[in-house]
Amino acid sequence: MTTTDTLLTVEQAAERLGTGVRFIRRLIQERRIRYVKLGKPVRIPESAIAAYIEERTVPTLGDARSRFGKAA
Repeated sequence: MTTTDTLLTVEQAAERLGTGVRFIRRLIQERRIRYVKLGKPVRIPESAIAAYIEERTVPTLGDARSRFGKAA
């Protein structure tokens, strides 16, 4: 997390991911996403949302094939 990383509320994080608040709370409870605890309130860094999306992005078949190169 960088010092300029915006901290999002659970509601804002849910909106960014297009999910419900319960899903975000479950991610936090299962520690599947980074979060910051500020006393009782919990905040999610924007970079954690971006990393979560990046880790779960499935490449297209074209992307997967290009990694292996062409057969001779």
